[in-house]
Amino acid sequence: MSSMRSSRRARRLKNEINVVPYIDVMLVLLVIFMVTAPLITPGVIDLPSVGRAAVVPSAPIEIQITQQGELSWRKREPGAEFEPVAREAVAQTILSIREPGQPVVIAAHGQVPYETVVELMDRLRANGIDRLGLLVEQRQGDQPINTTPVTGN
Repeated sequence: MSSMRSSRRARRLKNEINVVPYIDVMLVLLVIFMVTAPLITPGVIDLPSVGRAAVVPSAPIEIQITQQGELSWRKREPGAEFEPVAREAVAQTILSIREPGQPVVIAAHGQVPYETVVELMDRLRANGIDRLGLLVEQRQGDQPINTTPVTGN
């Protein structure tokens, strides 16, 4: 019986993790990284600089949609006034006054249905105006900020 007890003690499971294989793998990876690190050449990144535009962007054309759904346009320049335009003629009007590459922005009243704005954007894109944007009202606290260009006088 004593031989049975001694054999049971010898077969007891160990509750330890053998970390030697993990250390071996870690050392192999360390050697690989140490050998390959000097061979990798760092890439050169050319970051853009602020305020060095080659061409001054032209003032965009602003299309305004009122709460009643009426359309008007103006060049977003100091002193420019809105001119009313029919919904069917808006694309031809913008194309006739637009310079190549000049952006067009749409300013719509908050109560104008989204569908009306998307329909106008689709109509402009179908006629070849691809630089479109939406104009938003900027606020500082509860007060809107006037972003209309002013004269330099």
